[in-house]
Amino acid sequence: MATFEVQSTEYTRWLKVSLENDSVRTERGALNRMVGSIVMDVPWPSLRAVWVSLFSDESLLRPRFRGTGSVFLDSTLGGFHLFTVKPEEKWILDTRSFWASDGEVDLAIYREWLLTALWAGEGFLWYKTALRGQGQVALAVNGPVEEVVLDHGKLVVDGPFVVARTSGISLRLQRPTRSLLSYWMSGQERSWVYEGTGRLFICPVPYWRRRMQLENVDPAVAAGV
Repeated sequence: MATFEVQSTEYTRWLKVSLENDSVRTERGALNRMVGSIVMDVPWPSLRAVWVSLFSDESLLRPRFRGTGSVFLDSTLGGFHLFTVKPEEKWILDTRSFWASDGEVDLAIYREWLLTALWAGEGFLWYKTALRGQGQVALAVNGPVEEVVLDHGKLVVDGPFVVARTSGISLRLQRPTRSLLSYWMSGQERSWVYEGTGRLFICPVPYWRRRMQLENVDPAVAAGV
């Protein structure tokens, strides 16, 4: 299997993938450089994958690197979360969370329910990346990640902070209160409700420099430099 390593300097982080007669899939346009005897190609997608790439921010048209050497991916003020997909699991990733995966991990497409997609502001078709197989995966995240385990339970969050979940957990959006009066007074537009049995990765707090970037504030100004 490929070996993933998160490296960092100057408050930025990037992913180094070491290959030894292995392969890795990455997000489109993520390559920074590669060293060694490595070739890059793009596996021919299915017609459904081509359709999704035309109408969604999520796509299965992702490069594959094969051979022996090192692949370095682009740096970010955010971070990465590494985890291992097990054969009995199916993972559903939030939009734009996929960054890289071992070549033995299969990439598929998952579509959220229509009403969920509409209320989330994603239009009629909300496609996400799904993972099966066995191997290591790297997620692109804004900050530290916490794992939550549900056993016929429920997790309610204020926004799209869950970056990945197993298939036994469903997602729906709802008003945070029962009455319209309380809804207007609460200041909360909607809640993201996850229910079922399985595992979730939640990233509720970004790294401060990443937050400044998302809010279009110069980190040097914020730090008083």
